[in-house]
Amino acid sequence: MKRRVGQYLMDCISEFGVETIFGVPGDFNLTFLDDITERDDMKWVGNTNELNASYAADGYARMHGMSAMVTTFGVGELSAVNGIAGAYAERVPVVQITGAPTRSAEQAGAYLHHSLGEGSFDDYRQMYEPITTSEAYITPENAQTEIPRILTAAWTEKRPVHIHLPIDVAGEEIEVTETFKHPRHQDSDVSDLVEAVQSHLKEAKQPVILTGHEINSFNLHDALEQFVNQTHIPVAQLSLGKGAFNEENPYYIGMYDGQVAEEQIKKYVDNSDCILNIGGKLTDSATAGFSYEFDLDDVITINHRNFQAGETTSQDAHLIDLVHQLKDIDVQFDLDYPQYERPSEEVQVSDDALTQKQYFAMLQQFIKEDDVLLADQGTSFFGSYNLGLSSNNMYIGQPLWGSIGYTLPATLGSQIANKERRNVLLVGEGALQLTVQDIAVMMREDIKPVLFVINNDGYTVERKIHGERAPYNDITQWNYTMLPEVFGGKDQVMTHKVDTSKQLQDALNQIDEHSDRMHLVEVKMNIDDAPEKLIKLGKVFANQNG
Repeated sequence: MKRRVGQYLMDCISEFGVETIFGVPGDFNLTFLDDITERDDMKWVGNTNELNASYAADGYARMHGMSAMVTTFGVGELSAVNGIAGAYAERVPVVQITGAPTRSAEQAGAYLHHSLGEGSFDDYRQMYEPITTSEAYITPENAQTEIPRILTAAWTEKRPVHIHLPIDVAGEEIEVTETFKHPRHQDSDVSDLVEAVQSHLKEAKQPVILTGHEINSFNLHDALEQFVNQTHIPVAQLSLGKGAFNEENPYYIGMYDGQVAEEQIKKYVDNSDCILNIGGKLTDSATAGFSYEFDLDDVITINHRNFQAGETTSQDAHLIDLVHQLKDIDVQFDLDYPQYERPSEEVQVSDDALTQKQYFAMLQQFIKEDDVLLADQGTSFFGSYNLGLSSNNMYIGQPLWGSIGYTLPATLGSQIANKERRNVLLVGEGALQLTVQDIAVMMREDIKPVLFVINNDGYTVERKIHGERAPYNDITQWNYTMLPEVFGGKDQVMTHKVDTSKQLQDALNQIDEHSDRMHLVEVKMNIDDAPEKLIKLGKVFANQNG
């Protein structure tokens, strides 16, 4: 069967069920884009810039399992670097395809636009090496080996990959000799590693599980919960990876975040003699500046390609094999551990100025069982990661990479990936201003997320770390409820401006009553108000930075 290389590439990507391709057109990808837009099984969603496209692809992949985006060489390629680096840090498989100049132009060392004007064409590919799990330069000769290889790498490692596709290669026909099929996980025997875990557990008096983002990346929620139900070991989540464990499970004790954790959770975890770190990473933001008090020698690390239990180590074991084979462990505990209490504070609405505490308490009551909650780094994330979730909720944040503005385009991607689930975005106005243009794309795609924009006069998370009144933490005030009209969709979006708990409750009621509309809620709060955890963490980060 004859196929152009560009067609074959998209045939292979479609095997992963990817139905939407994000990106920005440029002259080095235009004819390749025809191979996308002419398909019946794929839709092109053009973003307002490549950074937003990378964030949208990240959100789509977190919801769907994998995503793809297209940029042009150089200027577009490098604009996407920030988002691809974030996907690498947090294990999100995004396929970044760069439409590149022709091979003849490259071989001639031509001084092309979008190049550095030095006759070199591999500079940008080298920049991608540390932030992707694999790269490929596609030619007609290697297309049928390199494309399957690199897509399999993205899927297996749950990390982004970079494809350099010269535009003349994309349009060249090849004879496809073998149809690419979705790679299936091949089980490996990790019984020796599992036995090492069991050996440590048999000696433990107060074990605990800390879990995080890799459980979300590899979709191992059920396997982890089966292990917990079988062994009765209590579970605490790290903020990097909230949603990794069912918060309705009786063995769930809550969020562990070092010295700022609730006292009973902190005491239990810090006094544990066997900590199973399953799919988690002990980052500074997840542990309040590494303020855990347990002994690292008591930590058993069960992560992808990173296993350690005492003297037993492995850099090859796949997390899927490790978590699924934990069920072979024959231990069961009868422990006295903290009982998780879902937040349920009732707010007496009034005409008084709205506070952060009231805002998040009211959101707790607002969230529906199937909602996808996205929280931008800063006030929104640190105020929301302690919200109680149902077993069907999904929570998306970016606390390791921590790029503000990420979640607005990520909401575009996650909502497109599943239009049946309501997406609720929590974002600050400072973060919103970085990526706000993709509200226009949301309206064009006719999706219906709910956007809550906290307006408290600047970068609150930075103020709590340093420079409470410094001018660099100030931003220009916008009329946020006018944005839908500015972006050409005045009648598509219901807007709400709230200053009090009563106004917020009215807005929440209207959102529920008009679920067929997209909503934008500007939530005005005092410049000095912040979630309690953010205030504490601000001091931690200030001390950490010296």
